[in-house]
Amino acid sequence: MLFPTHLLAAAAVGGRVSRLSPLWLVVGTALPDVVDKPLAMVGITELYHSVGHSALLVVVTIPVALTGRAGLALAVGWALHLVLDAVHVVLNGRPGDVLFLAWPLAVPADPLALPPGSFFLYYVGSPSFYLEAAFWLAVVGAALLAWRRGRSPLRGWRH
Repeated sequence: MLFPTHLLAAAAVGGRVSRLSPLWLVVGTALPDVVDKPLAMVGITELYHSVGHSALLVVVTIPVALTGRAGLALAVGWALHLVLDAVHVVLNGRPGDVLFLAWPLAVPADPLALPPGSFFLYYVGSPSFYLEAAFWLAVVGAALLAWRRGRSPLRGWRH
C-alpha cells in the first residue's frame, strides 16, 4: 500500500474502530516507512522493507504497548502497517515477499527493490492499486456524506 493509505487506514481505525488515539496510530503506522525508506535511499540497506518492517521488532513494541494508551496505539499502528504491506505483496502475486517480516533472518529470494518513484509506476494497475483506489473512494464518499449531514469527517480525533 502507498504511504498515505497507511496513514488514512490508521486514522480510520482510531476514529471509527477503536478507542485508541488516531494521532498515535498514524505515527505508529508511519514509522516503518520513515525508518526504512531513507535507509534504502542512502544505500545503508538494499531493501525498502528492512529494519522498520521486521516483525522481529515485536520485542520492542510489546514494552512500548505496555506504557499506556499512546504506546499501545503506536504499536497497533506499526502492526497495521506490516499487515497492510503483507496483504499488498500477496495480492500482487508475490507471496514469497512476505519474508520481509522476518528481516534480517530471512529475505525474499527476488525482492522488488524499486525506489519509490519507480515503485509507483509499477504499482499503478496492480490488484492492490484497485483495492486502494476503492478504499479511498469509500473514505471520500463517507466524508462527503458526513459533511452533508452536518457532521465533521474528523469527528473522533483525540490525542
